[in-house]
Order: sequence, then structure tokens, then C-alpha cells
Amino acid sequence: MSKLCIFRGWKSALNVHERVLPTTAEAVAPLLDSLGGDKDRLWPTEKWPPMILDHPLEVGARGGHSLIRYQVTEYLPGRRVEFEFEPMQHLNKFVGRHYFEIVPRKEHTILRHTIDVEIDFPTWIYWKIFIERIHDAVIEDAFDKAEKNAGIASSRPARWSHYVRLLRWLRSRKR
Repeated sequence: MSKLCIFRGWKSALNVHERVLPTTAEAVAPLLDSLGGDKDRLWPTEKWPPMILDHPLEVGARGGHSLIRYQVTEYLPGRRVEFEFEPMQHLNKFVGRHYFEIVPRKEHTILRHTIDVEIDFPTWIYWKIFIERIHDAVIEDAFDKAEKNAGIASSRPARWSHYVRLLRWLRSRKR
């Protein structure tokens, strides 16, 4: 489990998560290719709102998870899927993309998720207070699910912080 956040000022956000999987890219590829489908083997629908797309995973498919909306802008089966964010209620200045990619190495595979956006100051504050830690928890849960579905025993499953638990509780009370 590793997370990289590069602070480029409040005008942009770069958030990168990686998980090294001791298996081949070919073993991880079907997990990526199931994203947003009925039998999604990557997105942690057991704990979080599902990723739903209006078409099978392909360029042009639209959808999202919870209040987050996006469109598939690039899809290389078994390698990479990129989504461009669409305007959203509290994140209408969240302009950019997020993507999953599989990076093969000699003796392992890297599963990576990246968010790369330009934002205004109010959106940056909203991201930092309400979204970023929830996003981090969702991605780490997705990586745990990827390990499980690739037949890899996780040595350290992700754990939610107290802040994530508080935000989830507040959200459940709001409903």
C-alpha cells in the first residue's frame, strides 16, 4: 500500500495510490476489465456505492459512483482505463481525470490509481475536508479486493481512519 500526494498549491490535486501485487499483469487484467460491470471484481461494492456505467466498459461510457460523475475517455483492455470528470454539485470546478492502470514488472505487477485535477480554492477545500480521505479508503479497499480476487493473501488489509468512519456515519445520518 502506498499513497503519493503532490502538493501543487490549491490550484490542482494529484493523488496516486499503488499496490504491488506478486503476480502477473495477465492475472490482474480481468479485474480491471470487469470495472463498472455486473460482476465487478475491482470496485469495492461490498463497502461503498457501486461504480455504475451506462454501457459496458468502453470509450464513451458514462456513469460514476455516489455523487461522482465521469466518462470513459480511454480504455486499453487489461492495461488502463481513464475517466474524465463531469461537472458535479459540490465539485463543479473539479476538472481533470482519474484512471486505473496495470504496470507489469519482472516479478510483480503494480496496480495504480491516479487522480489528476485542476480546481479552484473552494473546491480544493471541499476536496481536502470531505472527499480525499474517503477516496483514499475506497481505493485501498479496491486494492484489497483486487488482491483477494487475484488469489493473493493480503498481509495488511486497509483500515479506515476514525475520520473516515465519522464521515460515513454523518452521511448515513443525513440519509
